[in-house]
Amino acid sequence: MKRFIKNKNWKLVSFVLTIVILVSCSKDFLEPDPLSFYEPETTFSTESGLQATLAGADKSLRNNYIHFNGSYNSVPIGTEYVFSDMVKYGKTDASNTVADYANTITPTGRFDSGGDGITLGFYFDQGYAGIKTANTILTYIDKVKDLSEDVKNKYKGQAYFHRAYRYLKLIYQFGEVPLVTKILEVPKQNYSSTKKEAIIEMITADMEKAVEWVPEQSELNYLGLVNKGACRQLLIKCYLASGRFKDAEDQANILINSSGYALNENPFGLFDQGGNPETWSISRNVIWDLHRPENKVSSANTEAIMVLPNNGEQNFLYFLSMRIFGPFWNSSNIKTPTDGKRGANRYGLKHSEYDEKYDYARVFGRGIATYSASYYSQKPMWVVNGVEDTQDLRHNSSVGNWVNMEDFKYSDPSSADYNTNFRMYDDAGGLIVKDSIRDWFDFPLYKIYLHDKERENDLNNSDFRGAIGDKANANWYLYRLAETYLLRAEARFYQGNIGGATSDVNRIRERAGASQMYTSVTIGDICAERGRELYLEEWRNVELTRISHCLAISGMPDEWGNTYDVNTWDKQSGTDETGGSYWYQRIMHYTLYNKHPNGIVIPNGTKIYTMDKRNVYCTIPNSAITANTEGQLSQNYGYDGYDPNIKVWDNWEDAVLDEDNIE
Repeated sequence: MKRFIKNKNWKLVSFVLTIVILVSCSKDFLEPDPLSFYEPETTFSTESGLQATLAGADKSLRNNYIHFNGSYNSVPIGTEYVFSDMVKYGKTDASNTVADYANTITPTGRFDSGGDGITLGFYFDQGYAGIKTANTILTYIDKVKDLSEDVKNKYKGQAYFHRAYRYLKLIYQFGEVPLVTKILEVPKQNYSSTKKEAIIEMITADMEKAVEWVPEQSELNYLGLVNKGACRQLLIKCYLASGRFKDAEDQANILINSSGYALNENPFGLFDQGGNPETWSISRNVIWDLHRPENKVSSANTEAIMVLPNNGEQNFLYFLSMRIFGPFWNSSNIKTPTDGKRGANRYGLKHSEYDEKYDYARVFGRGIATYSASYYSQKPMWVVNGVEDTQDLRHNSSVGNWVNMEDFKYSDPSSADYNTNFRMYDDAGGLIVKDSIRDWFDFPLYKIYLHDKERENDLNNSDFRGAIGDKANANWYLYRLAETYLLRAEARFYQGNIGGATSDVNRIRERAGASQMYTSVTIGDICAERGRELYLEEWRNVELTRISHCLAISGMPDEWGNTYDVNTWDKQSGTDETGGSYWYQRIMHYTLYNKHPNGIVIPNGTKIYTMDKRNVYCTIPNSAITANTEGQLSQNYGYDGYDPNIKVWDNWEDAVLDEDNIE
């Protein structure tokens, strides 16, 4: 039986994690750590203390996806998708400029407002909190007595993973950031930023050691701990980011061919029939099973490289996935075409008008569309060889995995349109759905469906939201083997091996039962396949930015024939159609950003959607810059405070040496 890190001496984990949080989450990462208050020489002088600290770091990885801080309307991973080609901000009852990112993402502006779906500042803080936890392990581990070198190296390797994981995300969200590798005994307020290439070089070297030192999952006692497979997956990404494409391919070969992992080809584990089979039937299939929380940690799951255990016991994080990522199908803006009545209603089981044929709340959840799918991710992303591949199990409504808005039926018995399918337009071509941003978009049910245990036994409730309550389950993937194939496809593409890249992408399509296979892939096809396979698993914005960097290094063209200069791809600004990074070109080709200069008019007002070329990176928080009173941090290109003459470390060794330079 597999065990999760939550069961590992939890009282000790909780105690040490509390200390680490106090160490790591001070007002600013530049502030001194109150280590002396907690006698770290004692706390971190035992192996159990190290284990507990690492367990806390492992568990904190979930925060970047599904952190629940009292807001029922957003989660951090949503920010990664809003700043991508797949999602737009959908809560149209918010201010008209809530998605005007070209103008609102400024050092002192609306940088982090979780209630509005933006958690950029959260990512900055969480990144450095995780780095401090890793640095704590690396600082104190050699003081732990009676540990063999192999055991010490295992813990060091796991700490390297946590530090490298955070830094790889930070540099592709925030550009050039300070390199912090030590726990200092006195305050340091004269940091300089370090070039991303230098940080990549350091974390790549660290991950090479981690791959050597960290055991395979089969040699670890608990799921959710950093294992060799996860280290190898991260090393692949580091190699790609540093332009070492052949090394990335070689590591992917090892993970795919000789590490004990294999794609799940057939249904397995627990079969969950969904919210109500009388309303929406699920035909059992491997894709549905692969994304059931219980099956993510099943021994029958052969492709899970590292999972994030998160079920309804100690320290469980709610994940209101159906509420946040589902459409507002119950909106009064969706009317019947003949008589203008509400399209569908939400009723509890005991309501006099409840009909199990229309139990949409239990099946699809009460969506409010904080994050609304882009048109690209609903239709064009699924087109291969000129065909929208609805046989693909990930886009298949016949088996129940995918939901088209037209699959809903009008549920008011008094309407002349009762029991007919939803429509966006009436017979005369008039628009019935008045808010297509929030109320009308197709979605992958298999990704967002989670049991709302808190409400399932309440016969009066119709507000189903996702994983909430003591018995809920929201286990999530950090890494899967399916992504390894797509990373290898990238590595092969950058080397000009288009045939090999095509084979890897088609391997994922074959498993999904797709009808259409590629004959020759572009980088755009690889990105599309990532979107199909890894929705809400990959950090979409980070990965597109990393790919932008890799394209510039490789000199390979994108799907439109553009090539990118490694010196300028991330140093441009403006909202016009030309130029910018590959990330920006995908924004311009595949989203509504910058398409409507006068805004989009809907019942709740005019909404403005903009994105700037400079938004490939977020601004460095002004709070971090001003806290660094004895030095200067580099601000990103195009933002207030940018100065190319500010000193930036161009190699990591000098940055590390400077950490001891405290003025």
